Amino acid sequence: MSPSFTPARTRGLLRATAAALALSSVLLTTGCGSSGESGGDAKATAAVPAGFPVTIDNCGVKTTYDRPPSRVVTIHQHPAELMLALGLKDRMAGTAFADSAVLPELEKDYKAIPELAKREPSFETVLDAEPDFVYGGYGSAFDEKEGRSRKAFADAGIDTYLNREYCGKKKVTMKDTYDEIRTIGTVFGVPDRADKLVTDLQSRVGKATAAVGGESEVSVFVYDSGDKSAFTAGGKSLGTELIHLAGGENVFADLDDVFGDVSWEQVVERKPEVIAIYDYAGAGSVEEKKKYLLSQPALADVPAVRNKRFVVLPLTATLVGIRSAYAVEDLARGLHPESFR
Repeated sequence: MSPSFTPARTRGLLRATAAALALSSVLLTTGCGSSGESGGDAKATAAVPAGFPVTIDNCGVKTTYDRPPSRVVTIHQHPAELMLALGLKDRMAGTAFADSAVLPELEKDYKAIPELAKREPSFETVLDAEPDFVYGGYGSAFDEKEGRSRKAFADAGIDTYLNREYCGKKKVTMKDTYDEIRTIGTVFGVPDRADKLVTDLQSRVGKATAAVGGESEVSVFVYDSGDKSAFTAGGKSLGTELIHLAGGENVFADLDDVFGDVSWEQVVERKPEVIAIYDYAGAGSVEEKKKYLLSQPALADVPAVRNKRFVVLPLTATLVGIRSAYAVEDLARGLHPESFR
């Protein structure tokens, strides 16, 4: 039996819906004040920290921060990991919806944060945590139909931020990851930490890329999910750049989208040498996905299937967050193992 794969379609739809919004950017200001989308009225008596006030334009929502947020709820795993990597555990009042195992070096701190819900928490549950800032990873964090719109939070006096991957930029790159880290560093008054983290991640990517620099590119098919058709990463996905940096080529780089459906006949025609399996909760286990791919007679002559060459990536490692730099190294080792012996 093939697993159920509906979350992937939901993710793709959310990306498409977000495309109407503008790309995030950071605007520094010298004056005070707050937009209609920002709730900062109760923050005003203490001395203004260095670098503040600061205004951030995030997905078309401008918010002026008089000081860094002090009680944060993250919805989805990759914002939580980014916060922890910046040393902001003491600001975190709650998190929700882990897609996969947390990075080992962050696991202890992650487990110390109250888990508000297994998936997206209700608006009321978030309010109960008394945050002054909510940081969402997917567009579904601020689902209007579920009562969690950014306006609803603003009306409650709570600032919000949405991962820039959902701000409507048509192609997602590693630059988005680095810009995201620096923007969050600015919001929380830790720009030096953000710069150091970016430098460390760039170094990690550089080492992996250098290790496979002289190798021929390996053709890769990304298997997110699907049975009647394959849901895969297209040319505008961050996954395509990660594969390229790791010494590979996405066989569906010509798919003009972040994610999309392709036929199994197309997979057979493109003869991928390696299959990168995306692993995340609610889309079937990695073993189920492998079993499905290996059981299909039509795929038997696909080199990756015939040779059982699979690389597993947590979904969180393919998103705008700190894990994408780790994904380059993991992919490089899977595509060119001889370069790491």
